[in-house]
Amino acid sequence: MLSRWSRAISLCPMAGLGERLSRNKLPFPHLQNYSKAVERTTLDKDNNSFSKKDCHRAELDHNDIGSSFQVSGNMAFMSKPCSLALSPNSTLSVQEPEFKGFYRFILRLLLYYSKESRYIRKADVLYKRIIYQVDRPEIYDTFSLEKCFRTTYALLVLHMWLCLSRLKAEGKEGIEFGQYLYEVYNHDVEIRVAAAGVNLLLTTWMKDLEKIFYGNVAAYDAAILPEAAKDELSHVIWRNVFSDEDAPMPKGSSATAVQALARYARREYACLTLTDKEALFSGNIMFSSLRKCSIQS
Repeated sequence: MLSRWSRAISLCPMAGLGERLSRNKLPFPHLQNYSKAVERTTLDKDNNSFSKKDCHRAELDHNDIGSSFQVSGNMAFMSKPCSLALSPNSTLSVQEPEFKGFYRFILRLLLYYSKESRYIRKADVLYKRIIYQVDRPEIYDTFSLEKCFRTTYALLVLHMWLCLSRLKAEGKEGIEFGQYLYEVYNHDVEIRVAAAGVNLLLTTWMKDLEKIFYGNVAAYDAAILPEAAKDELSHVIWRNVFSDEDAPMPKGSSATAVQALARYARREYACLTLTDKEALFSGNIMFSSLRKCSIQS
């Protein structure tokens, strides 16, 4: 019973008690201020994305960390990689609250400060950064993708791979944190599948999507290796994101969008390599902005 309550309380501040309690009626008064701070990274229930106000804040933060693209044609995503960590002064940065006295005693009793609880909260924030990037119109416009369940899922897997690869570099601790991130992702995908109208065969769908996830991740891992062919990542992205069937990858100008997404993925991979562990484990990162990017020659 105590373990069940500890898992519930671990999500309360990070999710602002979302669907369960009003932010103005938190059980602990000191949590009210924190709930307002993390509200910036909490999903809107209606459209599963940040609000317009949050989008504007995110764009400002992108400019702050120097990761927005303002080039076009074949030069897109060729700029020098940089850390994706948010500035400490960023309005989107989320910090763990500090409680004292009675409140700290109660939260400790409920295992709020346990390793599992902390990982759950931080994995939730990191995953929100992923879906913020994947759900925005810019990524579909930039890479000429149709916004549908298939392409959204493919982009989710791509960005999950980017994060999981970086976490794996942190050894056992990173792999453990990655498992919590995967659980958050899996829950979100289940909701998306149900929203797409799949109810009776939900379990079957989830098993099929799980196979696709691991197959895609393995392909990306192989394509990013130094010994991989130069265009291997482009071919993998074509199969996983663009191609409905086993159609051959187009050539020349017809492959512009595919090659651009491959350059974007490779650059984000490099940027995450430069991103420090503390920012990654706290979820205080932001993928590069695509707001001013064009891949048209």
